[in-house]
Amino acid sequence: MFGLFKKKKKETLPEYWNAYEQLFREKTTPYIADTRFVILDTETTGLHYRSDRILSIGAITVLDNSISVSDIFEVYVKQETFNPETVKIHGLLREEKQANRISEEEAVRLFLQYAGNAVLVAHHARFDLTMLNNALKRLGLPKLKNRVLDTSTLYNRARIMSNLIDRNKNHSLDELAETLNVARNDRHTAAGDAYITALVFLKILARLKQKGTVRTRDLFSPESR
Repeated sequence: MFGLFKKKKKETLPEYWNAYEQLFREKTTPYIADTRFVILDTETTGLHYRSDRILSIGAITVLDNSISVSDIFEVYVKQETFNPETVKIHGLLREEKQANRISEEEAVRLFLQYAGNAVLVAHHARFDLTMLNNALKRLGLPKLKNRVLDTSTLYNRARIMSNLIDRNKNHSLDELAETLNVARNDRHTAAGDAYITALVFLKILARLKQKGTVRTRDLFSPESR
């Protein structure tokens, strides 16, 4: 009886979710150079998981140590909730880009299609992933299935061991960009921050490769492998 309920519930999920889920049955490459990474960022109405909403999603693909600049993903979401304080940061006003805004469900559908079964990468990834998973929950969908990397955590792992270094420090994206000599053009737009994060990610990968890291599984903490 319980099995029949589960089967029925799965069949009611939209086709775009089923297509996304199917991708995770495919065998993936073990090597970093052959792994597709999708670097993402969200701009939101605020920093509260429950009450705030996504205003835009930006993402870009990294494959074979290169950024696919011709394959940038960016969508703007129709939203009635606006916070004057966060508008000062991301500049997304109620009247701006209204013609190009899409529903939350359409934004999620397009993102799932773009991301596929790639490894997701974000700076302070917990926030972006929680906002995306909350959007999925509002649509009656399960959480994202992708594995996730955080550039702040990866950077700490890539640093030289020293008692003078706090390896648990939570670095801002601006701090990492400055330290790694990455330009901060188009900051505080979802696509712009995704691109900056992608450049930071490649710099971190270069450091990890010098330490002998070539397998994708080794980018994750031992408990999440």
